[in-house]
Amino acid sequence: MKVLLLKDPKDRGSGPDPYIQELGLYGFEAALIPVLSFEFVSLQTFFEKLSHPDHYEGLIFTSPRAVEAAKLCLGENSKNEAWRNSLKEKWNTKSAYVVGKATASLVEEIGLAPQGEKCGNAEKLAGYICASISLESLTVYQTAQHPSLQESLKNYFSQQGIPASITFFSPSGVRFCLQHIQKFSGDLINQIKFAAIGPATAEAMEAEGIPVSCTAENPTPQDLAAGIKKALHL
Repeated sequence: MKVLLLKDPKDRGSGPDPYIQELGLYGFEAALIPVLSFEFVSLQTFFEKLSHPDHYEGLIFTSPRAVEAAKLCLGENSKNEAWRNSLKEKWNTKSAYVVGKATASLVEEIGLAPQGEKCGNAEKLAGYICASISLESLTVYQTAQHPSLQESLKNYFSQQGIPASITFFSPSGVRFCLQHIQKFSGDLINQIKFAAIGPATAEAMEAEGIPVSCTAENPTPQDLAAGIKKALHL
């Protein structure tokens, strides 16, 4: 049974995508189509803030892309040396919060100890963090539609037919993909069970009139696979 995941594949150098693996265990034939392209911004400002851990009580990494931005900041020799020699140790006296396991594993790669990875979504993480802590946010990447998205969706529907389920992984994915899915699936769109990786994505789907058949309890391959199986009454 075919299922379509609207997300970037895991980096090829780090093994097969865990969502493809987990869905395969349930007997699903899963495919990935990248939805978003990313442009990193404000990296110099980001490094300047990382250079002053005394100004902050901690860090909140909202996604794997945010950690990638940190890695880019620290990519230059001089900056990496400053991180290894003093900044990392100072930041490790503070809290580094994340929403999910994927982000947590990347935070560990830069030498920090993540907290909150089991929260699963931003709302629960906010409850995990003391409400009286003042926060400062910085946008370090911006999204746009992946240049090959429309063509990839067209090829998938023409070659694979209508999937049993389609999973959205972000509100942006809903915004960029929906019109193409409606075009290529036509009247058969009602046969598709739509799934969401989390509540924010589910809300975006509902706002567009998409019936949400399941929302993963946590943003993990295991919870998504179990949810899709239940939605398909398998």
